[in-house]
Amino acid sequence: MKTFDFTPKMVSALRNYNRQTFMADLMAGVIVGIVALPLAIAFGIASGVSPEKGIITAIVAGLAISALGGSKVQIGGPTGAFIVIVAGIINQYGMQGLTIATLMAGIFLIGFGLLRLGTIIKYIPYPIIVGFTSGIAVTIFTTQVKDLLGMQIEGTVPGDFIERWIVYFQNLGHIDLWSTVIGLTSVVIITITPKLSRRVPGSLVAIIVMTIVALLLKEYAGITTIETIGDRFSINSQLPDAVVPELSWETVRGLVAPAMTIAVLGAIESLLSATVADGVIGDHHNSNTELIGQGVANIVSPLFGGIPATGAIARTMTNINNGGRTPVAGIVHAVVLLLIFLFLMPLAKYIPMACLAGVLVVVSYGMSGWRSFLALMRNPKSDVTVLILTFLLTIIFDLTVAIEVGLLCACLLFMRRMSETTDVKAISDEIDLNEDADMERGNLIHLTIPKGVEVYEINGPYFFGAGNRFEDIMSRYGQRPKVRIIRMRKVPFIDSTGLHNLENMCLMSQKEGITIVLSGVNEKVETVLKRNHFDRLLGAENICNHIDLALARAEELIKK
Repeated sequence: MKTFDFTPKMVSALRNYNRQTFMADLMAGVIVGIVALPLAIAFGIASGVSPEKGIITAIVAGLAISALGGSKVQIGGPTGAFIVIVAGIINQYGMQGLTIATLMAGIFLIGFGLLRLGTIIKYIPYPIIVGFTSGIAVTIFTTQVKDLLGMQIEGTVPGDFIERWIVYFQNLGHIDLWSTVIGLTSVVIITITPKLSRRVPGSLVAIIVMTIVALLLKEYAGITTIETIGDRFSINSQLPDAVVPELSWETVRGLVAPAMTIAVLGAIESLLSATVADGVIGDHHNSNTELIGQGVANIVSPLFGGIPATGAIARTMTNINNGGRTPVAGIVHAVVLLLIFLFLMPLAKYIPMACLAGVLVVVSYGMSGWRSFLALMRNPKSDVTVLILTFLLTIIFDLTVAIEVGLLCACLLFMRRMSETTDVKAISDEIDLNEDADMERGNLIHLTIPKGVEVYEINGPYFFGAGNRFEDIMSRYGQRPKVRIIRMRKVPFIDSTGLHNLENMCLMSQKEGITIVLSGVNEKVETVLKRNHFDRLLGAENICNHIDLALARAEELIKK
């Protein structure tokens, strides 16, 4: 048995490491750290935690993902995809529940890696990925409308999507003009900055400019309605001690579904990011090692008060575009964030909430994938159904329900499609042997079917649905035959449902005095049939290797 190979990319990256590579990684790491700063703060606040928890997540989890992951250039940290699920867990279970759920998700991710499920992304249908990603984007945008427009709303804003928008419309008269200007201007700055310089992060430019503008408006124009981070949170710039949460069976049991959602979502996003990065740098990541690295990161992060983390596509691409080629760049990025956290974090209290909302509005637009969404709308109705259903469930209910129902629908639709690939047809009068693989008479072109014999051919796997087609086709014959030959030369395998249907059909035929003869059964299918005692049910002489023997056997039975 092959042993599991857990080899972080850091090991191979350091073998031929040199000063030139280090300088490239250093520059890339510094830039990515600066880019990650506003995003970490914004994702933390949007998730319902304090801003420093977002940065702590980027530091701790980012360090673990780079050091232990299976990708050379992956940058890890909090991402927009987790905002919805994290906020929901906090509302229902509190911070203690989030900590436990994140720990459990980390354990699940390590389990995925140990079980070699690194190819899990291949089994998640694309409409589901687009559906819940677009749904998350809409939800993130919805949660930021209040801060973007500086709405003064009494009480707590409802968590429900529809109720939230109802409250927004009811409070359109309580919009703060200056906060709105700050928020919309931030969106404009973030949008146009890449056109001027691709190295300078637009979100950082927007935060610096808008923070200065807000301070000037407050100091010289007496504008005090622009809410800042410091107005809502008390900033703490000290790294917390690691704390292991108290576990209870009731809490753990209740958090299995959210934890699994975090794990699956983290696996999908990190492997997507690693795959995209591979295409750019010409490398190949180790998906199972990557999942284990992600798992360790999500175990360590909550111990220090952090939230779930995964590979971040935007930050990973920033790393690549700025010259990062080894995990050292990711470690530098975490160190830069640590230094900012320790020495500059108190300045974060001056950042306007409307500006952070603008950052997340741009993030949500990037996540929406509206072009992919519209393209999928031209696909078959089954794909469109899964897409729309997953999208609506994400925004109306939550991500856990969306993924569960989306996967269930995708599985059912897959089963239907697979059942449709198996064709059952009736052959009358004579059999064309020009393309037969189970014939012995190479000098014949056609074989005549004797009277009193019906021949059916299965083309494809024999599983759910095939038995019903037999019944439909057999019912079209007015006369009852003495022998039914079932050609199975194009049946690659048969499952338990197919066996059950075939057994029922054979028993029903026997009650009607009809003998079933199987033809062209391959070795694999024949082994399954004998294991389930079909040789006793039909008689071993009625399971034939090719059509010649089956027809000869049918003629013997007719003469009796």
